[in-house]
Amino acid sequence: MIDLTTRYLGHELKSPIIVSSSPLCERVDTLVALERAGAGAIALHSLFEEQIKAEQDALDNYLNLGAESYSEALSYLPELPDFEMDESVYLNHVRKAKRALRIPVFASLNAHTPGAWTRIARLLELAGADGIELNTYELAADPNVTSIEIEDRQTALVRSVCEQVSIPVAVKLSPFFTSPANIARRLVEAGASALVLFNRFYQPDFDIEELEVVPNIRLSTSDELRLRLRWTALLHGRVPAHLVITGGVHRPEDVIKCMMAGASAAAMTSALLKNGIDWLSTVIDGIRTWMEEHDYESIEQMRGALSHQAVENPSELARTNYIRTLSSYVAVHR
Repeated sequence: MIDLTTRYLGHELKSPIIVSSSPLCERVDTLVALERAGAGAIALHSLFEEQIKAEQDALDNYLNLGAESYSEALSYLPELPDFEMDESVYLNHVRKAKRALRIPVFASLNAHTPGAWTRIARLLELAGADGIELNTYELAADPNVTSIEIEDRQTALVRSVCEQVSIPVAVKLSPFFTSPANIARRLVEAGASALVLFNRFYQPDFDIEELEVVPNIRLSTSDELRLRLRWTALLHGRVPAHLVITGGVHRPEDVIKCMMAGASAAAMTSALLKNGIDWLSTVIDGIRTWMEEHDYESIEQMRGALSHQAVENPSELARTNYIRTLSSYVAVHR
């Protein structure tokens, strides 16, 4: 009997695949279908710091409207439009998802400054979230701001959230740190129970006719998996936290590679957007078939089989492999 269960953030997942943040997570009926297809857990779409700030600014503007009017108009109260804070909508969605699903539901926050996020994190816990995935990305565009300052801010943000909730917190990392291993250690010391490698950023494009910067969204491919595999293999056993790979998980073989690198779970989004919800069942069946053919009885048995701790030559994951890879390429001469 093949055992596909895995443990992540204090929960036993029935499969190692987490459906990660995307439009698929915005409807409860879709979440139910994903659970039925075999998802081990759901990481809901993100609530952004900018959304909350924009809503709060808008509410302040409405409440202050007419404050400078003449005395005879001071009793005037402007009619407010239908107004519901994004955080209230999100909290309600967490409650509905928890009522409808039996698998864990993780909320997702996208923030870069401490403050209101500790309050929102507490509300998410009260709403029933099984954990929080915290996105801490900050674009290092100011030449006067050092990498140490950015890392200190992000570490402080993680610590402030972790201190306010009793549910586990996972941190979704950027791959652009100078020392990913060091910031990983610091974030775990700040309270993070898991690290998600790596955040996928959508880079804008240039419209050279209209002279505009335009959004450009491209779904991932399996080729993006290699960066995540390498760092998961390097971190496995070196930081006391669960590791999750996100970005490039499309096929059964991709999930198996993630487990062998040392991940507790693999997050999938683009493959489901491309192929539909039923693709999840296909991938899980493929994992089970591969394990049977290769005499693996459980996910735990294969975890970390290709990590830094397990491979015969760990340098294959480090710099010496760079030279070997370059030397291995054979050019085609025409």
